[in-house]
Amino acid sequence: MSLHLRLRPFILPLLLLALWQIAAMAYAQTSRMPVPGDVLTMGWTLVSSGELPLALLQSLKRVLLGFACAASLALVVGTAMAAFEPIGRNLDPIVESFRPIAPIALLPLAILWFGTGTPAAAFIVGYAAFFPMLVNTIHGVRSIDQGVIRAARTLGVSRFTILRTVVLPGALPNLFVGARLALGVAWTSIIAAELAVGAKAGGGGSGGIGQMMFVFYAYSVDLSGIIVCMIGVGLVALIIDRGVRALEFWMLPWKR
Repeated sequence: MSLHLRLRPFILPLLLLALWQIAAMAYAQTSRMPVPGDVLTMGWTLVSSGELPLALLQSLKRVLLGFACAASLALVVGTAMAAFEPIGRNLDPIVESFRPIAPIALLPLAILWFGTGTPAAAFIVGYAAFFPMLVNTIHGVRSIDQGVIRAARTLGVSRFTILRTVVLPGALPNLFVGARLALGVAWTSIIAAELAVGAKAGGGGSGGIGQMMFVFYAYSVDLSGIIVCMIGVGLVALIIDRGVRALEFWMLPWKR
């Protein structure tokens, strides 16, 4: 690979950094926009002190906890709704009634029920992650070739064995799509939840990257710190997405 092709991915980021530097210098007297150097300095401080990795790790733990609970429930409910028509017919109106409700709208209930700690955040994350996983589970199970299922039944294969060896493996592509969507929504929701919880607790909540952003805003209006947190959020989201895709390609080699 030539040097030009190797450098191509860095051209746009460097151009954006240059424009950012010019804009910050041009409006230095009338704007709070920090220069890239200030952001880099703040980023090094937060990373070297361990504050930023710790806050990101706290938020990530809540996301994974909420996602695990939501995915487990969505897998069971979605499979039941897809495999048994009466269950699907009766639960569909309930699902479609709750699905449009934004996760952050449940934050007052979460705080009243669970306080301002991890359970409240995990509840919001679980609610956000549940519906993408549920919908993709239903679509995945319904996409299975019914002829294969009928052939297995003709051979006397039990329902559980069909579910384990035919239905779930066949639904895996949809389940991975649901996982990527659910984790993306969950990561977005945890930031909003921690921001709101930080405001509710006056900056004294249970930590996380969202609360760190609130503290930078409320107590010092430190935009450099806020931007560093935003960059950290974006990088973690990218790592999560690439991790799920890598697992998908490993388990589904025909999709490479």
